[in-house]
Amino acid sequence: MDLDIVALSRLQFALTALYHFLFVPLTIGLAVILAIMETVYVMTGRTIWRDMTKFWGVLFGINFAMGVATGIVMEFQFGMNWSYYSHYVGDVFGAPLAIEGLMAFFLEASFVGLFFFGWDKLSKVAHLIVTWLVAIGSNFSALWILIANGWMQNPVGAAFNPQTLRMEVTDFFAVLVNPVAQAKFVHTVSAGYTVAAIFVLGVSAWYVLKGRHLQLAKRSMTVAASFGLAASLSVVLLGDESGYLSTEHQKMKVAALEAMWKTEPAPAAFTAFGFPDQRTRETHFAVHIPMLLGLIGTRSLTTEIPGIDDLVHRAELNIRVGISAYDALQQIREAGSTGAVPESARNIFEQNGHALGYALLLKRYVDDPRKATPEQIAQAAQDTVPAVAELYWSFRIMVGLGMFFIVLTATFFVLSARRKLDAYPWLLKVAVFAIPLPWLAAELGWIVAEVGRQPWVIEGVLPTAVAVSNLGATTLLITIFGFVLIYTILFLIEMKLMLKAIRKGPKEHPVPAPSVYRAEADPELASLRSTPLSAD
Repeated sequence: MDLDIVALSRLQFALTALYHFLFVPLTIGLAVILAIMETVYVMTGRTIWRDMTKFWGVLFGINFAMGVATGIVMEFQFGMNWSYYSHYVGDVFGAPLAIEGLMAFFLEASFVGLFFFGWDKLSKVAHLIVTWLVAIGSNFSALWILIANGWMQNPVGAAFNPQTLRMEVTDFFAVLVNPVAQAKFVHTVSAGYTVAAIFVLGVSAWYVLKGRHLQLAKRSMTVAASFGLAASLSVVLLGDESGYLSTEHQKMKVAALEAMWKTEPAPAAFTAFGFPDQRTRETHFAVHIPMLLGLIGTRSLTTEIPGIDDLVHRAELNIRVGISAYDALQQIREAGSTGAVPESARNIFEQNGHALGYALLLKRYVDDPRKATPEQIAQAAQDTVPAVAELYWSFRIMVGLGMFFIVLTATFFVLSARRKLDAYPWLLKVAVFAIPLPWLAAELGWIVAEVGRQPWVIEGVLPTAVAVSNLGATTLLITIFGFVLIYTILFLIEMKLMLKAIRKGPKEHPVPAPSVYRAEADPELASLRSTPLSAD
């Protein structure tokens, strides 16, 4: 196996995924904010809320178009760069993606047109329903994609068929209600809501600083602050649930996130700060918070969290079990043409087939895992440790940004309640400069999820190194350069269109000033005032 091809294939998919995810969270979050604003418009009849919905809708539309353009390429890559992956798990992985395209994306895309062109053709209530359907469609899209991704992290409801050499669905309902997928969905969607809230808050703060569109900007800040506070709190709480499930299903990822080389007595300490060194297997200048990791990761004081060294030892044992499963599989395949499958081989595979993926880790070093040397087995076990330093810092920066978003949105929520949104210009500047930060947090979240799963493309089932297509390095380099060029151009177009729309600002109807009762304007009262009072 040419490892350069694996690295280049991973790089290409990572770049396209990270580019695509620049657009996804804003689409998910803005769609819901639009629905909230239009709901207020329908309930109150005040045109300022319609103006707000239309203005933020323009920015939503630009972002939605770019998200579609960058997302289509990703699905083609499964067939182009990851052909064995598509063959191996296509029966399971393909179903959620197909449903996403047929049900969620068509729902969202169909009603986006009605949202933009139906203002004067639909009633208020009908248009509001359209807007909510756009929001529901964008969230459904995320649901089905994350069901597919969650299955890659925790492959439930499927089994390997030794006759077809493919994973096949055994319980589609288990795939749908996969706890890892559901936790990822609510966590990712909440992150999208936070991205949109900080975006609306920052752009509105810029308008206030410039003294433009103040009525629209202050109302938008009020919506963004309250919506963002709820969303950012949800991100932290739901992220805790995702971490708890990782402790159960992806122990190596959790150990790598904490740079926990040795198994500690329960409850394990949390490493607040330090410099992990994967070569020497130690964390320099580590600052520990006693018991915190055990409480967060296991929600108990007695459950142990295994360290990296113990997990590597377990992986080596699984590799040896997997080799016996691989041997039994070869016997089943050889006897398949005659129909006389040895009963002993069938029994061995049924008992040890769960570890077959670990035997495939040896494909990096030897074509036939049964011929692997003890040194190669030990090296394959070491390969189950992901990039610790990258995960360690990505996770901590992401968490730190999440806490900052809570403080920022809570501050503006209080200012909104006190009607002092423009009282502190320096806070408005902070909101403006904070606009790119939730995107950084979201991208780091995907790095934690996907790098933390390595060396698996399907956790414990299919190693990344054997899932790629047999392509040349030159072909991959050319396509990587092409994708980076095209996606960069699209990103620059997006930024130019968004900035142009923001500078232009919304088309507002003036908000009528509150009426003041003037006695002089009342003819009856004026006549009474001019009439002299009688003696009686």
